[in-house]
Amino acid sequence: MKLHPLVPGLLAIVVVILTTLLLFRSPPSSHSDLVDRETDLERDSRDRSSWDEADWSIFETKVSWALGQGLDTLSVGTAMANIGRSFVGTAYVPGTLEVEGPESLVINFRGLDCVTFVENVFAMSRFVRAAGARTLLRDRKSAEDFYESILSEHRYRNGQVRGYPSRLHYFSDWVGDNHRRGLVHDISTELQGIIDSEAIDFMSTHPDAYAQLVDESNVSLIKETEERLSLAGRVYIPENRIDQIARDIRDGDIIAATSTLAGLDVAHTGLALWIDETLHLLHAPLVGEAVQISETSLSERINTIEGQDGIIIARPQDEPRRGAPSGREG
Repeated sequence: MKLHPLVPGLLAIVVVILTTLLLFRSPPSSHSDLVDRETDLERDSRDRSSWDEADWSIFETKVSWALGQGLDTLSVGTAMANIGRSFVGTAYVPGTLEVEGPESLVINFRGLDCVTFVENVFAMSRFVRAAGARTLLRDRKSAEDFYESILSEHRYRNGQVRGYPSRLHYFSDWVGDNHRRGLVHDISTELQGIIDSEAIDFMSTHPDAYAQLVDESNVSLIKETEERLSLAGRVYIPENRIDQIARDIRDGDIIAATSTLAGLDVAHTGLALWIDETLHLLHAPLVGEAVQISETSLSERINTIEGQDGIIIARPQDEPRRGAPSGREG
């Protein structure tokens, strides 16, 4: 099996690397001193999270529109397909999560890469479907805090910002962690996928490509994640079988295109979207420089891209309607 700079740090960064070449996370340490340090980082992250005025405007507009369209009454997958389409035309911008200083939750709707597109659409859809969303939107600070809590659940291991290694850099790790916590269901096995047992080690073998990996402790923790992912393997649908299982894919399913690049698991991510009986990919690609809907079918797209050889499919789950902090719907 085989990546692209898609994941909030990994994929976005890889995009830059592979572009120059022609193309284009780890469990908390068990040592108490590192745990204490990471707890401080988590606290610092909450203090440092901030919203640009333009980001709040985009968020407020899209959530208001989604509520007006009744997307809060639909499945989370259907809501994602609709909210995702509202981002078509948004600029493709890699590396938005790579900021100086301690790891912190980044909010950016103005520029998206393939992973931050998926994460933000998912988080926004869950916000819209939360009980009390309309009331909460009237209180900006509470709305921002609630959205940050949702986004963190997707982007970081166990939903906690505990330093750079806690971010789910490898997208197969993202799928696995979100699956374990009931946010998505990896249906690749159910669709008779096959196991990819190739080693994952791109980040630790290319530390110069990641500013945060100048810290040896980060490299060590990333290696632990890579070893765990390599040992477990990943289930994916080979490119020559996508047409056969296409009808089992729904609008809003999260699609991860597997990578042929040694050491990397996923090359691209997006959302499944059915148009006129054809399954397309709603995504933020480097080529095209903006969020868009693929011109060709998902199957054709994967089969014609040399660096991709299959897909992993994660289905967003309809969790019990989560109550927003503001209380009842107004």
